[in-house]
Amino acid sequence: MRQKPKRLKKGDTVGIISPSGPYRDGQLEKALPFLESLGLNYKLGENCDKRWGYLAGSDEERLSDLHTMFSDPDIAGIICARGGYGAARITDKIDFELLNNNPKILWGYSDITFLHTAIGQKNNIVTFHGPMLASDVAGEDFAPLSAKMFEQLFEPTELIYEESISQLHILCEGIATAEIIGGNLSLLTNSLGTAFEIDTTGKLLFIEDIGEEPYRVDCMLNQLRQAKKLDHLAGVVIGDFADAASTGDKPTLTLDEVFDDYFCKKPYPVMKGFKIGHCQPHFAIPLGVEATLNTEDKTLRIMPGVQ
Repeated sequence: MRQKPKRLKKGDTVGIISPSGPYRDGQLEKALPFLESLGLNYKLGENCDKRWGYLAGSDEERLSDLHTMFSDPDIAGIICARGGYGAARITDKIDFELLNNNPKILWGYSDITFLHTAIGQKNNIVTFHGPMLASDVAGEDFAPLSAKMFEQLFEPTELIYEESISQLHILCEGIATAEIIGGNLSLLTNSLGTAFEIDTTGKLLFIEDIGEEPYRVDCMLNQLRQAKKLDHLAGVVIGDFADAASTGDKPTLTLDEVFDDYFCKKPYPVMKGFKIGHCQPHFAIPLGVEATLNTEDKTLRIMPGVQ
């Protein structure tokens, strides 16, 4: 299993970066009181509010903020402002030795999946798939459970997902304990053929996405299938696929039919319906820790992500 970063303490300072897309004016400011309510101080990346088209500043500026926050001894953890697009553009330029010498909490999701995958594989460090500041915390629908998930950063906590949170559906029965990895399906697929190609062998694979019609989800799962990434899994955790309905009047499979086609005959457990992803509530999870997927009692148990 991966190295766990140190837990946060009240009074610690967290760094805020935008390694992908820019946030809307005023959105980040709405989220800052939440960090204060957790007893945290914060420091904005020097280039955090930059704009360059659909990117939050140039590649060099976004990379500089990432490196600065990891190297700054006064920064105890790093929380991303939002996702969007762009993290993959800087990943091959990351100083992974710097990150290895300064392991810290990295919290975010969506486009941040590419960083989760790369850091997990290059540095063997646990990272966190959780709601972000400008895109989630600042929203009027930010759920109490989503807020509560930040508590796992202050105290090693075993997380238990059960049907009291959302209804879960079994595609394949079984019990599996393994390292949980994954994130946004689009970004996992984008890693194929790169130096950061996701390694799924023996792992519990978690997937989620937003705005992808059934044929697009089919396309991405097919690419993972042909790349042999679905062959030697311990199990699959299917999170939230928001705004996935087909548009237009062309014939289509449903998203459920796509998932059934790829997973209903697998030799490992598969469950769907987890509120993890572009949704509220958003059940935040550490990536790279041991987890147990159990279809008998319909639970997902995840070991702590901090030490």
